[in-house]
Amino acid sequence: MKLNSDLPPIKNAVKEFKKNNEKIVTKAKIIKNELQNLGMGRVILENSGNIGKNYRRHDEIGTPICITVDFETLDGDSVTVRDRDSMSQERVLVKNLSQYYQKYFIK
Repeated sequence: MKLNSDLPPIKNAVKEFKKNNEKIVTKAKIIKNELQNLGMGRVILENSGNIGKNYRRHDEIGTPICITVDFETLDGDSVTVRDRDSMSQERVLVKNLSQYYQKYFIK
């Protein structure tokens, strides 16, 4: 089932790969705030439990995309973006994330 990306109350979940790593948590909070400030819908910071279970929970509630901040983010300044409908994942540079995000929701 596909949902129009305008319908879900949560537009994006920013996930921390390791919630007890201060650098990952800080980077995730910065990314969450930057995307929230675009004013395109609610963005939440997800920091609970297993990453796979988090993806499934957000699939169930209709969150269109999830962004994962991980160790590669710290090394190469890129994040994993996962699309709910196709379940495809791609690496996006943090500096290009706002543009990617806006393009995703303005179709």
